[in-house]
Amino acid sequence: MTGLIRTARRPAGFQAKGPRPAGDRGEADLHPADDEDLCFLLGDWRIFQKRRGHRWSLDDLVTAWVAARHGEALNARRGLDLGCGLGSVLLMLAWRLPELDVTGIEAQADRAAMGRRSIRYDGAEARCRILDGDLRDASVLGDARFELITGTPPYFPRGTGTESGLPHAMPCRFESRGGVEDYLTAASRWLSDSGRVALCSAALEADRIAPAAQAAGLSLVEHHTIIPREGKAPLVLVDVFSRAPASRVDHVLTVRDASGQWTAEFRALREELGMPSSPPVTAEPAGR
Repeated sequence: MTGLIRTARRPAGFQAKGPRPAGDRGEADLHPADDEDLCFLLGDWRIFQKRRGHRWSLDDLVTAWVAARHGEALNARRGLDLGCGLGSVLLMLAWRLPELDVTGIEAQADRAAMGRRSIRYDGAEARCRILDGDLRDASVLGDARFELITGTPPYFPRGTGTESGLPHAMPCRFESRGGVEDYLTAASRWLSDSGRVALCSAALEADRIAPAAQAAGLSLVEHHTIIPREGKAPLVLVDVFSRAPASRVDHVLTVRDASGQWTAEFRALREELGMPSSPPVTAEPAGR
């Protein structure tokens, strides 16, 4: 097996917008290793991923989309992605908000290292970084404050499903280092007074969100229900929190209609994030 550089599968006439990647610049580690591929993210920016195991997907995309809208409204300059993994949400925010300086925290050293390679490939080293550490450890960032905080916690408590044997995949799905409660506690610790937190969670864990926010001293101000296909049950939720109470606003995003085609709302989301708003002739693998 050799490393794979994915080719663009885009509709005729599509022109990627946004910042251009710096590329490999002749650096050997900015080529995919034997078990990796280098995939498109937003625009022409790319991300390194394992070919088998956890990869970026819809939950990352909708989290970044919701967060970026709030970051833009706030004119946010400092962002934090909790448990950033490969850095997919971190890089999406940096692509979408060119004035945003983004820090990630990641406990798995190999995932953090892969994310740093993607940052370098995309040429975003000046305003993106990933710190090794556990988001539950207050000393990782000390008294730093951020206007925009994101997180995509693992969806399942330990013991509630079959855990992957791949060491990098299991912590992405099961709460080996905490769940929604720990992410919101960490977010509250580092959130600026006027900032926003955008957190993605599994629809199955919805009843944990309000108590966790209350315990962390945060108010739920916006709720997004993400439905994968018309007629199906919700897949994930994206909630936005602030320190100050505010009237809650609810939204529903349906990704595909009953016939399996992208909805107008999802097409608009993709266009906003520099992705083709119509599918390629040949479907991309999951996460594209």
